[in-house]
Amino acid sequence: MRVAMIGTGYVGLVSGACFADFGHEVICVDKNVEKVETLRSGGIPIYEPGLDLLVQRNVREGRLSFTDDLTEAVRDADAVFIAVGTPSRRGDGFADLSYVYAAAREIASVMNGYTVVVTKSTVPVGTGDEVERIIRETRPDADFAVVSNPEFLREGAAIDDFKHPDRVVVGTDDERARTVMHDIYRPLFLNETPIVFTSRRTSELIKYAANAFLALKITFINEMADLCEAVGANVQEVARGVGLDNRIGGKFLHAGPGYGGSCFPKDTLALTRTAQESGAPLRLIETVVEVNDARKRSMANKVIAACDGDVSGKTVAVLGLTFKPNTDDMRDAPSLEIVPALQKAGARIKAFDPAGTLEAEKLLTGVDFVSGPYFCAENADVLVIITEWNEFRALDLERIKSVMRAPVIVDLRNIYSPEEMASAGFAYSSVGRPTA
Repeated sequence: MRVAMIGTGYVGLVSGACFADFGHEVICVDKNVEKVETLRSGGIPIYEPGLDLLVQRNVREGRLSFTDDLTEAVRDADAVFIAVGTPSRRGDGFADLSYVYAAAREIASVMNGYTVVVTKSTVPVGTGDEVERIIRETRPDADFAVVSNPEFLREGAAIDDFKHPDRVVVGTDDERARTVMHDIYRPLFLNETPIVFTSRRTSELIKYAANAFLALKITFINEMADLCEAVGANVQEVARGVGLDNRIGGKFLHAGPGYGGSCFPKDTLALTRTAQESGAPLRLIETVVEVNDARKRSMANKVIAACDGDVSGKTVAVLGLTFKPNTDDMRDAPSLEIVPALQKAGARIKAFDPAGTLEAEKLLTGVDFVSGPYFCAENADVLVIITEWNEFRALDLERIKSVMRAPVIVDLRNIYSPEEMASAGFAYSSVGRPTA
């Protein structure tokens, strides 16, 4: 199949490379000429484990190419995927669909013959209807179908998620489009991956509902962590005891500083706005958004409390800045709330992140970015773990202690045990567990 992918951001680049690896002929389109040239020369503009090798192999074998010419990509395509950004609009939090609609107009003007136009971007219910209207208005004689096909990729594990998904959701009532989508995902059919064919509006809502439910699980366990701290219980043991119930499951029951990233914050906000406008408010998800925002801010208070209530003039060493490990994504990361709050309280910040420094430098000011965890800990009054990168899980605690001004650690990801830290001579605070 001939596939055009509009947008070479996280979703577009990963999806395009994986479709090419399935054996399809894929052209990825981006208006940013510099970005296109970077991709053509083998550079990867995002950090995702294994993506560089996947792109290089499929470019070398002639199945994957990049262009800034949308006409070249769309003209002979069987399917055109729209994978452009849908950020939250300033002011109302609703999804900004201007890039999606602009792509629809451009596609309409150049497509040739029957074409399946697929919204891969996360879009509110009814977006597919508007895309169809735009294409029909721009090109009354066009032979096409608009399909919803949301992505469910976890940053840091996106390639495996694409090739071995829990399910693939396809929203269409058009039989020809269904056949095209079946052929595109044929390798997954052969692997007996569940393919959910449904209506377009239902498909659009499935993505939002899934992300909202996962955000709810994270927020639930974070509030349980607060209760555990108040009553002397251990949130990790609570999560395990609850998660072993097959009706609940253990995933996304890890207490921490709150969710961030490219999906949960904007998708929960967009879903609540859609629900409000539809006269069916989702009060539970509205509360999730409020609680998560407040939680990020409260984490700075946890650090201050570990420093006897005062960080003024003190050095805070921060390990991990990205919203999760194995990505360079800083979007809505808890660090973006925690670090400024500590600075406002008078702290000097040193920070290290294995992949996110370049992005963090654009968003955080007055921070001393260093090249490793031990440099970060030097002369620090407290060390704070915000992101659970694997390389932070087995630190040389004696070395850390020897270079710090005071042996104080605040672990916002619970990657160490209180007993271990106490025996190593640290004053140790974590989330939802006893302080050592």
